[in-house]
Amino acid sequence: MRIGLLGTGPWARAAYAPALFGHPGVEFAGVWGRRAEAATALAGEYAVPAYGDVDALLAEVDAVAVALPPSVQAELAVRAARAGRHLLLDKPLAVSVAQGRAVVAAAERAGVASVVFLTTRFQKEPEAWIEEQAATAGWFTARAQWLGSVFTSDSPFAGSPWRREKGALWDVGPHALSVLLPVLGDVRQVVSAAHGPADTVHLVLDHATGASSTLTLSLTAPPAAAGADVELRGEAGVALMPGSSEGAVPALCRAVDTLLTAARTGRPHACDAAFGLRVTEILATAQARLTADGEECLSGGPGRGKATVPRRRG
Repeated sequence: MRIGLLGTGPWARAAYAPALFGHPGVEFAGVWGRRAEAATALAGEYAVPAYGDVDALLAEVDAVAVALPPSVQAELAVRAARAGRHLLLDKPLAVSVAQGRAVVAAAERAGVASVVFLTTRFQKEPEAWIEEQAATAGWFTARAQWLGSVFTSDSPFAGSPWRREKGALWDVGPHALSVLLPVLGDVRQVVSAAHGPADTVHLVLDHATGASSTLTLSLTAPPAAAGADVELRGEAGVALMPGSSEGAVPALCRAVDTLLTAARTGRPHACDAAFGLRVTEILATAQARLTADGEECLSGGPGRGKATVPRRRG
C-alpha cells in the first residue's frame, strides 16, 4: 500500500513520518502540507516526493495518513475518500458532528477502510488490558484522569491554535473515551460537566451498561502532576490501566497494520471513522453542556438537567 502523508507539524514529524517510513508493509509515498516549504523539508528527510497539490498526491497513493488540525482533517478526509483512498486519521475525527458525519458518509459510499489513531488503543499493554476488562462483567464505575502539561511546559504542541481554542475536552477527551467506551459501553447521558482550572474539564457520564464514569481532562496541569490513569471498580474488584513500554511510533505502526487488514478484508476496525464520529458526538454534547451551564452560572439561573447524547441515524 502506498500511503501519502498530509501534514508537516510536530505530530507528523515525531510520529507519522517515522512510522510510515519504517513500516515494512507500506511505501511512504510523499508529503503534502499547507506550507510548501515545510512539506519539502519533511519529504527531503525521507527522500520522498513533496506535493504542492493535494489532488496530485491523491492520484499517486492508495491511502492517506492525516496529521492536521481536526477541522482541516475532516475536509481532506472527505476529499480523499471520494478519490477512493483509505484513511488513517488522527483524533479527534472532527470538532463538529456535521463534519464527522461527512467523513463517515464519504468513507461508506466509497467503500474505503478507515482507522482513527487513538494512541492508547494501539499500545501493547493498554490494548490487552482494555480487551480483558471489556470481557469482564459487572463494572460499577470508572475514574479516568488525562492530565497533560501542554500549556505549562515546553511542549511542541503549546502553540497549536486548535488546542488553544478547543482545550483538553477535544484533545485528550478522545483518549479517555477510547478506553471507557469498549469497557463500559456507549454513553447514554452526560450527567454533568464543569470547568476546572484553566482548560480543565470534569465530566460525569452514564453508560449503556448502567455503570458511571468520571473524567478529569486537562492540558494545563503542572508538569509534575501530568499523566493518564484509568481505574475500574466492580464485581471483579479494582483494575488499573497499565502504562505503556513503548511510544507513539510503534503504536502508530499497529494502527497501519489495522488499516491494511481492514482494507484487505473489508471488515471495519473498532476504531474506524464511525467510532471517531461517536466520540465527536459525545464531546459535542459535553461542550454544549459546559457552554450552557457556564452561561446560566453567570446569569444566576438554575442548573440544567442531564444531557442525553444524540445518536446518529443508520
